[in-house]
Amino acid sequence: MVNFVAIRRLLQCALILAVGAVCMLNASSVQALPIFARQTGQSCVACHAGGQFPELTPYGRMFKLNGYTFGERTVPIAVMATLDLTKTRVNHDASGNLVSPKDGLPIFDAASIFLAGKITDRIGAFTQFTYSNYDHQDANGRWIGHWASDNMDFRYVDRIIGDASDLILGTTLHNSPTVQDVWNSTPAWSYPYLSSPTSAVGAPQFQPIIEGSLAQQVVGAGGYLYWNRTIYAELSFYSTADGIWSFMSKGNKAGDPNHPQTYVRGQNPYWRVALTHEWGPHNIMVGTFGLNVNVYPNDANAFPSFTQGVTRYRDIGFDAQYQYLLEPNTFTAQARYIRENISDPNNLVFGDSQSANLKSLRLKASYIYQAKYGASLSFFNITGSPDSVAYAGSANFSPATQGWTPEIFWIPVQNIRVGLQYTHFTKYLGARSNYDGRGRSASANDTLFLYFWAAYW
Repeated sequence: MVNFVAIRRLLQCALILAVGAVCMLNASSVQALPIFARQTGQSCVACHAGGQFPELTPYGRMFKLNGYTFGERTVPIAVMATLDLTKTRVNHDASGNLVSPKDGLPIFDAASIFLAGKITDRIGAFTQFTYSNYDHQDANGRWIGHWASDNMDFRYVDRIIGDASDLILGTTLHNSPTVQDVWNSTPAWSYPYLSSPTSAVGAPQFQPIIEGSLAQQVVGAGGYLYWNRTIYAELSFYSTADGIWSFMSKGNKAGDPNHPQTYVRGQNPYWRVALTHEWGPHNIMVGTFGLNVNVYPNDANAFPSFTQGVTRYRDIGFDAQYQYLLEPNTFTAQARYIRENISDPNNLVFGDSQSANLKSLRLKASYIYQAKYGASLSFFNITGSPDSVAYAGSANFSPATQGWTPEIFWIPVQNIRVGLQYTHFTKYLGARSNYDGRGRSASANDTLFLYFWAAYW
Protein backbone atom coordinates (compact mmCIF):
# COMPACT_ATOMS: atom_id res chain seq x y z
CA MET A 1 0.00 0.00 0.00
CA VAL A 2 1.30 3.45 -0.88
CA ASN A 3 2.12 5.56 2.18
CA PHE A 4 0.67 8.93 1.10
CA VAL A 5 1.46 10.59 4.44
CA ALA A 6 5.13 9.73 4.12
CA ILE A 7 5.19 10.91 0.49
CA ARG A 8 3.53 14.20 1.44
CA ARG A 9 6.06 14.76 4.23
CA LEU A 10 8.90 13.99 1.86
CA LEU A 11 7.60 16.47 -0.72
CA GLN A 12 7.10 19.12 1.95
CA CYS A 13 10.65 18.62 3.18
CA ALA A 14 12.01 18.80 -0.37
CA LEU A 15 10.14 22.07 -0.90
CA ILE A 16 11.52 23.52 2.34
CA LEU A 17 15.06 22.56 1.36
CA ALA A 18 14.68 24.01 -2.11
CA VAL A 19 13.31 27.30 -0.76
CA GLY A 20 16.13 27.40 1.77
CA ALA A 21 18.67 26.88 -0.99
CA VAL A 22 17.17 29.68 -3.08
CA CYS A 23 17.13 32.03 -0.08
CA MET A 24 20.77 31.31 0.66
CA LEU A 25 21.58 31.72 -3.02
CA ASN A 26 20.25 35.26 -2.84
CA ALA A 27 22.00 36.05 0.45
CA SER A 28 25.16 38.13 0.32
CA SER A 29 26.96 35.62 2.51
CA VAL A 30 27.23 33.09 -0.31
CA GLN A 31 29.96 35.22 -1.89
CA ALA A 32 32.21 34.40 1.10
CA LEU A 33 34.71 31.57 0.67
CA PRO A 34 35.60 28.68 3.01
CA ILE A 35 38.74 28.79 5.14
CA PHE A 36 41.02 27.17 2.58
CA ALA A 37 39.50 29.00 -0.39
CA ARG A 38 39.85 32.28 1.49
CA GLN A 39 43.44 31.40 2.39
CA THR A 40 44.47 30.46 -1.17
CA GLY A 41 42.24 32.84 -3.11
CA GLN A 42 40.87 29.86 -5.07
CA SER A 43 37.25 28.79 -5.49
CA CYS A 44 35.93 25.61 -3.89
CA VAL A 45 36.01 23.91 -7.31
CA ALA A 46 39.80 24.27 -7.38
CA CYS A 47 40.13 21.88 -4.43
CA HIS A 48 36.96 19.78 -4.73
CA ALA A 49 36.04 17.83 -7.85
CA GLY A 50 33.00 19.49 -9.36
CA GLY A 51 32.57 21.36 -6.08
CA GLN A 52 31.53 18.14 -4.33
CA PHE A 53 33.06 18.16 -0.86
CA PRO A 54 35.07 16.16 0.24
CA GLU A 55 36.33 14.83 -3.13
CA LEU A 56 39.75 16.38 -3.74
CA THR A 57 41.24 17.49 -7.05
CA PRO A 58 45.02 17.25 -7.74
CA TYR A 59 45.35 20.82 -6.43
CA GLY A 60 43.35 19.93 -3.31
CA ARG A 61 45.56 16.92 -2.67
CA MET A 62 48.72 18.99 -3.02
CA PHE A 63 47.27 21.58 -0.64
CA LYS A 64 46.69 18.91 2.00
CA LEU A 65 50.02 17.15 1.41
CA ASN A 66 51.77 20.50 1.86
CA GLY A 67 50.24 20.81 5.30
CA TYR A 68 47.38 23.21 4.49
CA THR A 69 50.00 25.97 4.10
CA PHE A 70 49.38 27.37 0.58
CA GLY A 71 48.44 31.04 0.57
CA GLU A 72 48.31 33.53 3.42
CA ARG A 73 47.02 33.15 6.97
CA THR A 74 43.44 34.24 7.39
CA VAL A 75 40.51 33.90 9.78
CA PRO A 76 40.66 30.14 10.45
CA ILE A 77 36.98 29.51 11.25
CA ALA A 78 34.10 27.97 9.31
CA VAL A 79 30.79 26.34 10.23
CA MET A 80 28.71 23.63 8.58
CA ALA A 81 25.25 22.18 9.22
CA THR A 82 23.00 19.46 7.82
CA LEU A 83 19.23 19.00 7.75
CA ASP A 84 17.80 15.73 6.51
CA LEU A 85 14.96 13.26 6.33
CA THR A 86 15.10 9.44 6.50
CA LYS A 87 12.40 7.08 5.19
CA THR A 88 12.74 3.33 5.74
CA ARG A 89 10.77 1.06 3.44
CA VAL A 90 9.37 -1.06 6.32
CA ASN A 91 9.81 0.85 9.56
CA HIS A 92 8.64 -1.81 12.01
CA ASP A 93 9.90 -5.25 12.98
CA ALA A 94 7.93 -8.47 13.43
CA SER A 95 6.80 -7.31 16.89
CA GLY A 96 5.62 -3.94 15.61
CA ASN A 97 8.51 -1.96 17.13
CA LEU A 98 9.93 0.99 15.21
CA VAL A 99 13.14 0.24 13.34
CA SER A 100 14.15 3.84 12.63
CA PRO A 101 12.96 6.57 15.06
CA LYS A 102 12.12 9.93 13.49
CA ASP A 103 11.34 8.09 10.26
CA GLY A 104 9.72 10.33 7.66
CA LEU A 105 10.35 13.51 9.67
CA PRO A 106 12.67 16.38 8.71
CA ILE A 107 15.33 16.91 11.39
CA PHE A 108 18.25 19.13 12.21
CA ASP A 109 21.03 16.55 12.05
CA ALA A 110 24.39 18.06 13.02
CA ALA A 111 26.56 21.17 13.00
CA SER A 112 30.34 21.51 12.87
CA ILE A 113 32.87 24.22 13.60
CA PHE A 114 36.21 24.04 11.78
CA LEU A 115 39.47 25.60 12.96
CA ALA A 116 41.93 25.03 10.17
CA GLY A 117 44.56 26.42 7.88
CA LYS A 118 48.09 27.75 7.77
CA ILE A 119 49.92 28.29 11.07
CA THR A 120 53.45 28.85 9.72
CA ASP A 121 55.03 28.28 6.31
CA ARG A 122 55.56 24.63 7.28
CA ILE A 123 52.86 23.92 9.86
CA GLY A 124 49.13 23.65 9.29
CA ALA A 125 46.06 21.95 10.73
CA PHE A 126 42.55 20.71 10.07
CA THR A 127 40.33 20.37 13.14
CA GLN A 128 36.59 19.78 13.33
CA PHE A 129 34.21 19.93 16.30
CA THR A 130 30.71 18.55 15.81
CA TYR A 131 27.38 18.71 17.59
CA SER A 132 25.23 15.65 16.81
CA ASN A 133 21.61 16.41 17.58
CA TYR A 134 20.58 12.73 17.55
CA ASP A 135 23.57 11.14 19.21
CA HIS A 136 21.79 8.53 21.36
CA GLN A 137 18.55 7.85 23.24
CA ASP A 138 18.16 7.76 27.02
CA ALA A 139 16.23 5.16 29.02
CA ASN A 140 12.98 6.98 28.24
CA GLY A 141 13.64 7.04 24.51
CA ARG A 142 14.44 10.77 24.48
CA TRP A 143 17.15 11.82 22.04
CA ILE A 144 20.28 13.36 23.55
CA GLY A 145 22.67 15.60 21.65
CA HIS A 146 26.45 15.46 21.94
CA TRP A 147 29.19 18.02 21.31
CA ALA A 148 32.77 16.81 20.84
CA SER A 149 35.89 16.86 18.71
CA ASP A 150 35.68 15.20 15.29
CA ASN A 151 38.31 14.76 12.56
CA MET A 152 41.76 16.20 13.32
CA ASP A 153 44.99 16.38 11.34
CA PHE A 154 48.08 18.41 12.30
CA ARG A 155 51.04 18.56 9.88
CA TYR A 156 54.64 19.69 9.60
CA VAL A 157 55.90 19.64 6.01
CA ASP A 158 59.02 20.47 4.02
CA ARG A 159 59.13 20.59 0.23
CA ILE A 160 62.35 20.19 -1.74
CA ILE A 161 62.16 21.20 -5.39
CA GLY A 162 65.11 20.57 -7.72
CA ASP A 163 65.69 20.79 -11.47
CA ALA A 164 64.18 17.35 -12.03
CA SER A 165 62.54 16.43 -8.76
CA ASP A 166 59.78 17.54 -6.41
CA LEU A 167 59.85 15.89 -2.99
CA ILE A 168 57.35 16.52 -0.19
CA LEU A 169 58.37 15.26 3.25
CA GLY A 170 55.76 15.50 5.98
CA THR A 171 54.70 14.41 9.42
CA THR A 172 51.10 14.03 10.58
CA LEU A 173 49.31 13.75 13.92
CA HIS A 174 45.67 12.71 13.51
CA ASN A 175 42.84 10.78 15.15
CA SER A 176 41.38 8.34 12.58
CA PRO A 177 43.07 5.81 10.31
CA THR A 178 43.12 7.24 6.73
CA VAL A 179 41.76 10.68 7.75
CA GLN A 180 45.22 11.89 6.71
CA ASP A 181 44.89 10.32 3.24
CA VAL A 182 44.26 12.52 0.18
CA TRP A 183 42.31 10.06 -1.97
CA ASN A 184 38.60 9.41 -1.61
CA SER A 185 39.03 5.68 -2.09
CA THR A 186 40.31 5.11 1.46
CA PRO A 187 37.72 4.80 4.24
CA ALA A 188 37.77 8.11 6.16
CA TRP A 189 36.70 10.36 3.26
CA SER A 190 34.94 7.78 1.09
CA TYR A 191 31.35 7.57 -0.10
CA PRO A 192 28.66 7.92 1.21
CA TYR A 193 29.62 11.43 2.29
CA LEU A 194 26.36 11.78 4.24
CA SER A 195 24.08 9.09 5.66
CA SER A 196 21.17 8.82 8.06
CA PRO A 197 21.97 9.50 11.73
CA THR A 198 18.84 7.79 13.04
CA SER A 199 18.44 4.66 10.91
CA ALA A 200 19.57 1.37 12.46
CA VAL A 201 19.34 -0.52 9.16
CA GLY A 202 20.32 1.99 6.46
CA ALA A 203 23.94 0.79 6.14
CA PRO A 204 25.89 -2.47 6.56
CA GLN A 205 26.06 -3.39 10.25
CA PHE A 206 29.52 -4.94 10.04
CA GLN A 207 32.69 -3.87 8.23
CA PRO A 208 36.48 -4.13 8.68
CA ILE A 209 37.83 -2.19 11.64
CA ILE A 210 39.70 0.27 9.39
CA GLU A 211 36.39 1.36 7.87
CA GLY A 212 35.35 3.38 10.88
CA SER A 213 35.46 1.53 14.21
CA LEU A 214 38.62 3.37 15.30
CA ALA A 215 37.56 6.82 14.09
CA GLN A 216 38.20 9.44 16.80
CA GLN A 217 39.25 6.61 19.14
CA VAL A 218 42.98 6.64 18.50
CA VAL A 219 45.85 9.06 18.03
CA GLY A 220 48.14 8.40 15.08
CA ALA A 221 51.58 9.80 14.37
CA GLY A 222 53.51 9.18 11.20
CA GLY A 223 55.62 10.39 8.33
CA TYR A 224 55.09 10.45 4.58
CA LEU A 225 56.72 11.39 1.31
CA TYR A 226 55.39 12.28 -2.13
CA TRP A 227 57.93 12.18 -4.95
CA ASN A 228 57.43 13.85 -8.35
CA ARG A 229 53.65 13.59 -8.01
CA THR A 230 54.14 9.89 -8.70
CA ILE A 231 54.92 7.90 -5.55
CA TYR A 232 53.29 8.35 -2.16
CA ALA A 233 54.44 6.37 0.89
CA GLU A 234 53.44 6.64 4.55
CA LEU A 235 54.05 4.85 7.84
CA SER A 236 52.00 5.74 10.94
CA PHE A 237 51.43 4.21 14.38
CA TYR A 238 48.25 4.31 16.47
CA SER A 239 47.61 4.20 20.21
CA THR A 240 44.59 4.92 22.39
CA ALA A 241 43.47 8.57 22.39
CA ASP A 242 43.36 8.94 26.17
CA GLY A 243 45.33 10.96 28.71
CA ILE A 244 46.85 14.02 27.05
CA TRP A 245 45.32 12.90 23.74
CA SER A 246 41.75 12.66 25.05
CA PHE A 247 40.84 15.94 23.30
CA MET A 248 41.03 13.95 20.04
CA SER A 249 38.70 11.15 21.18
CA LYS A 250 35.26 12.68 20.42
CA GLY A 251 34.38 12.64 24.10
CA ASN A 252 34.75 8.88 24.45
CA LYS A 253 35.90 7.65 27.84
CA ALA A 254 36.00 4.56 30.01
CA GLY A 255 32.75 3.83 31.82
CA ASP A 256 30.53 5.85 29.47
CA PRO A 257 28.08 3.38 27.89
CA ASN A 258 26.98 5.94 25.29
CA HIS A 259 30.53 6.89 24.28
CA PRO A 260 32.82 4.03 25.31
CA GLN A 261 36.53 4.34 24.59
CA THR A 262 38.18 1.73 22.39
CA TYR A 263 41.49 0.69 23.92
CA VAL A 264 44.29 -0.67 21.77
CA ARG A 265 47.47 -2.33 22.98
CA GLY A 266 50.75 -0.54 22.36
CA GLN A 267 51.66 1.02 19.03
CA ASN A 268 49.73 -0.32 16.05
CA PRO A 269 51.24 0.19 12.57
CA TYR A 270 49.55 1.50 9.42
CA TRP A 271 51.21 1.69 6.01
CA ARG A 272 50.24 3.21 2.69
CA VAL A 273 51.75 3.18 -0.82
CA ALA A 274 50.20 4.77 -3.90
CA LEU A 275 51.23 5.40 -7.51
CA THR A 276 49.73 8.40 -9.29
CA HIS A 277 49.76 9.90 -12.77
CA GLU A 278 48.25 13.03 -14.32
CA TRP A 279 47.78 13.81 -18.02
CA GLY A 280 45.64 16.61 -19.36
CA PRO A 281 42.30 16.61 -17.56
CA HIS A 282 42.85 13.03 -16.34
CA ASN A 283 44.44 11.73 -13.15
CA ILE A 284 44.65 8.22 -11.76
CA MET A 285 45.84 6.47 -8.62
CA VAL A 286 46.34 2.83 -7.67
CA GLY A 287 47.40 1.94 -4.16
CA THR A 288 47.47 -0.38 -1.21
CA PHE A 289 47.31 0.10 2.53
CA GLY A 290 47.21 -1.95 5.71
CA LEU A 291 46.58 -1.77 9.44
CA ASN A 292 47.54 -4.14 12.26
CA VAL A 293 45.73 -3.39 15.51
CA ASN A 294 45.24 -5.19 18.82
CA VAL A 295 42.01 -4.28 20.65
CA TYR A 296 41.15 -4.88 24.30
CA PRO A 297 37.55 -5.80 25.20
CA ASN A 298 35.25 -3.58 27.26
CA ASP A 299 33.23 -5.09 30.10
CA ALA A 300 29.47 -4.73 30.59
CA ASN A 301 29.99 -1.32 32.22
CA ALA A 302 32.11 0.03 29.32
CA PHE A 303 35.37 -0.21 31.24
CA PRO A 304 38.37 -1.80 29.49
CA SER A 305 39.53 -5.25 30.55
CA PHE A 306 43.30 -5.52 30.26
CA THR A 307 43.57 -9.07 31.64
CA GLN A 308 41.64 -11.14 29.08
CA GLY A 309 43.95 -10.58 26.14
CA VAL A 310 43.23 -8.84 22.83
CA THR A 311 41.54 -9.45 19.52
CA ARG A 312 43.98 -8.95 16.64
CA TYR A 313 42.82 -7.38 13.38
CA ARG A 314 44.97 -7.44 10.24
CA ASP A 315 43.51 -5.34 7.41
CA ILE A 316 44.99 -5.19 3.92
CA GLY A 317 43.34 -2.95 1.32
CA PHE A 318 43.69 -2.20 -2.38
CA ASP A 319 42.23 0.95 -3.90
CA ALA A 320 42.07 2.96 -7.09
CA GLN A 321 40.74 6.32 -8.20
CA TYR A 322 40.18 8.00 -11.56
CA GLN A 323 39.17 11.62 -12.26
CA TYR A 324 38.30 13.56 -15.38
CA LEU A 325 38.17 17.29 -14.62
CA LEU A 326 37.39 19.61 -17.53
CA GLU A 327 34.54 22.10 -17.22
CA PRO A 328 31.67 21.74 -17.62
CA ASN A 329 32.18 18.00 -17.00
CA THR A 330 33.51 16.25 -13.91
CA PHE A 331 33.71 12.48 -13.61
CA THR A 332 35.18 10.60 -10.65
CA ALA A 333 35.35 6.91 -9.78
CA GLN A 334 36.72 5.07 -6.76
CA ALA A 335 37.18 1.39 -5.92
CA ARG A 336 38.30 -0.29 -2.70
CA TYR A 337 38.70 -3.87 -1.51
CA ILE A 338 39.68 -4.77 2.07
CA ARG A 339 40.34 -8.18 3.54
CA GLU A 340 40.46 -8.40 7.31
CA ASN A 341 41.91 -11.42 9.11
CA ILE A 342 40.88 -11.66 12.75
CA SER A 343 42.60 -13.64 15.48
CA ASP A 344 40.53 -14.05 18.64
CA PRO A 345 42.29 -16.71 20.75
CA ASN A 346 40.21 -15.96 23.86
CA ASN A 347 36.85 -15.73 22.06
CA LEU A 348 36.32 -12.14 23.11
CA VAL A 349 34.27 -11.33 19.99
CA PHE A 350 33.69 -14.63 18.19
CA GLY A 351 32.19 -17.76 19.69
CA ASP A 352 32.49 -20.50 17.07
CA SER A 353 36.14 -20.07 16.14
CA GLN A 354 39.33 -18.36 17.20
CA SER A 355 39.93 -16.94 13.74
CA ALA A 356 37.72 -15.28 11.17
CA ASN A 357 37.76 -12.96 8.18
CA LEU A 358 35.70 -10.05 6.93
CA LYS A 359 35.86 -8.67 3.38
CA SER A 360 34.56 -5.39 2.01
CA LEU A 361 34.18 -4.26 -1.61
CA ARG A 362 33.03 -0.73 -2.44
CA LEU A 363 32.67 0.89 -5.87
CA LYS A 364 31.44 4.38 -6.68
CA ALA A 365 31.17 6.71 -9.70
CA SER A 366 29.94 10.32 -9.92
CA TYR A 367 29.21 12.75 -12.73
CA ILE A 368 28.76 16.50 -12.18
CA TYR A 369 27.76 19.04 -14.82
CA GLN A 370 28.76 22.71 -14.49
CA ALA A 371 29.70 22.07 -10.84
CA LYS A 372 25.95 22.21 -10.09
CA TYR A 373 24.07 19.08 -11.13
CA GLY A 374 25.36 15.67 -10.10
CA ALA A 375 24.58 11.99 -9.83
CA SER A 376 26.38 9.10 -8.14
CA LEU A 377 26.02 5.34 -8.10
CA SER A 378 27.75 3.07 -5.61
CA PHE A 379 27.88 -0.65 -4.89
CA PHE A 380 28.87 -2.35 -1.64
CA ASN A 381 29.39 -6.00 -0.75
CA ILE A 382 30.36 -7.26 2.71
CA THR A 383 31.18 -10.96 3.25
CA GLY A 384 32.84 -12.91 6.04
CA SER A 385 33.10 -15.98 8.20
CA PRO A 386 29.82 -16.97 9.90
CA ASP A 387 29.67 -16.87 13.70
CA SER A 388 26.76 -17.38 16.07
CA VAL A 389 28.06 -14.89 18.64
CA ALA A 390 29.47 -12.04 16.54
CA TYR A 391 26.47 -12.07 14.16
CA ALA A 392 23.70 -13.26 16.47
CA GLY A 393 21.15 -11.01 14.75
CA SER A 394 21.41 -13.07 11.57
CA ALA A 395 19.48 -16.32 11.14
CA ASN A 396 22.46 -17.55 9.14
CA PHE A 397 25.00 -16.05 11.60
CA SER A 398 26.44 -14.15 8.65
CA PRO A 399 27.59 -10.53 8.14
CA ALA A 400 27.04 -10.71 4.37
CA THR A 401 25.34 -7.52 3.17
CA GLN A 402 25.09 -6.22 -0.39
CA GLY A 403 23.41 -3.33 -2.11
CA TRP A 404 23.35 -0.26 -4.35
CA THR A 405 23.11 3.46 -3.60
CA PRO A 406 22.06 5.85 -6.38
CA GLU A 407 22.06 9.56 -5.57
CA ILE A 408 21.22 12.82 -7.30
CA PHE A 409 22.30 16.21 -5.97
CA TRP A 410 22.23 19.91 -6.74
CA ILE A 411 24.88 22.49 -5.83
CA PRO A 412 23.17 25.87 -6.38
CA VAL A 413 26.21 27.67 -4.96
CA GLN A 414 29.55 26.30 -3.86
CA ASN A 415 28.67 26.10 -0.16
CA ILE A 416 25.25 24.41 -0.45
CA ARG A 417 24.28 20.92 -1.55
CA VAL A 418 20.83 19.34 -1.70
CA GLY A 419 20.71 15.62 -2.38
CA LEU A 420 18.42 12.62 -2.59
CA GLN A 421 19.95 9.20 -1.90
CA TYR A 422 18.40 5.73 -1.97
CA THR A 423 20.04 2.60 -0.55
CA HIS A 424 18.67 -0.69 -1.87
CA PHE A 425 19.74 -3.92 -0.20
CA THR A 426 19.93 -7.09 -2.25
CA LYS A 427 21.22 -9.02 0.76
CA TYR A 428 21.26 -8.27 4.48
CA LEU A 429 23.01 -10.31 7.18
CA GLY A 430 23.39 -13.31 4.92
CA ALA A 431 20.07 -13.55 3.11
CA ARG A 432 17.73 -11.89 0.64
CA SER A 433 14.64 -12.83 2.67
CA ASN A 434 13.97 -13.82 6.29
CA TYR A 435 17.50 -12.79 7.27
CA ASP A 436 16.52 -12.40 10.95
CA GLY A 437 14.47 -15.60 11.23
CA ARG A 438 11.35 -13.51 11.83
CA GLY A 439 10.36 -12.84 8.23
CA ARG A 440 12.17 -9.58 7.48
CA SER A 441 13.60 -9.23 3.97
CA ALA A 442 16.72 -7.34 2.95
CA SER A 443 14.69 -4.88 0.84
CA ALA A 444 12.60 -3.96 3.91
CA ASN A 445 15.69 -2.01 5.01
CA ASP A 446 15.81 0.09 1.84
CA THR A 447 16.38 3.67 2.94
CA LEU A 448 15.52 6.97 1.27
CA PHE A 449 17.64 9.86 2.52
CA LEU A 450 17.03 13.52 1.64
CA TYR A 451 19.58 16.06 2.86
CA PHE A 452 20.43 19.75 2.86
CA TRP A 453 24.12 20.46 3.50
CA ALA A 454 25.33 24.03 3.94
CA ALA A 455 28.45 25.83 5.12
CA TYR A 456 28.93 29.46 6.15
CA TRP A 457 32.22 31.33 6.44
